[in-house]
Amino acid sequence: MVAPGSDERKARKALDSAVDEVVLDLEDAVTAGRKDEVRESVAELVGEYGPRRPVSVRVNGPDTRWFGRDLSALSEVADALASIVIPKVESTADLEAADRILDKAGSPDMRLQALVETPAGIHNADRIACCPRIEAVIIGYADLGAVLGRSPEAPPEQWLYVQDRVLHAARAAGVQAIDGPFLGITDGPAFHRACRWAADLGFDGKWVVHPAQVGTALELFTPSVEQVHFARRVLSALEHAEEQGVGAVQLDGRMLDEALAVAARRTLTKIGARR
Repeated sequence: MVAPGSDERKARKALDSAVDEVVLDLEDAVTAGRKDEVRESVAELVGEYGPRRPVSVRVNGPDTRWFGRDLSALSEVADALASIVIPKVESTADLEAADRILDKAGSPDMRLQALVETPAGIHNADRIACCPRIEAVIIGYADLGAVLGRSPEAPPEQWLYVQDRVLHAARAAGVQAIDGPFLGITDGPAFHRACRWAADLGFDGKWVVHPAQVGTALELFTPSVEQVHFARRVLSALEHAEEQGVGAVQLDGRMLDEALAVAARRTLTKIGARR
């Protein structure tokens, strides 16, 4: 869930919720005149909550005067910070700039998430996903849609090219693919459809911007009891076959292979991430 760093009440509400990760925003949610003030308060919240739940921070863009200050300040609470979200990533150069600043600030192990929200970022998604420190690639629909001239009401299937490009890049690099926030704050049929679409495509999760959306997102991106049970049975059957030296094994009338094992492990990984 993304929460404005400029509103402590909303930030704390998000931090106290059941979401998998909270991203405190220093970028769009903060006016230019409050950047320094809000940066300090967000760092304090990270230090308070970070040791007991995943907290990340979206900093200002690489082309802004606040970028280096944000990274340096967050380095001081690196032990409590899950990752830093770099917005408007267009090329590996943006991430290399972050890497240099973090190294200089004494945070060589800080993880990054790349928010791709421009045509250039989508075009370079393969290279971006492979950069050191990267643990996830996220689609930013608002900025990307504005540049493309795409309607905010565009149905999810009109984003298929972008989604598949980011998903393939993330999978090839072994990092998470996260669907960006729905362009609305309600939990209605359109939001439900967007979540289901992204989950069925294979995305690992979705950003939400309002507490009302949390329940639906968690439900649709969390494997069902039946899916978890089947995944465990698949891995158990394959393990038993290997112990017995059996080359082929069936389960419920289906031949089991490595592809099913990969899917089963991914299912159980999602469950583990939510514990």
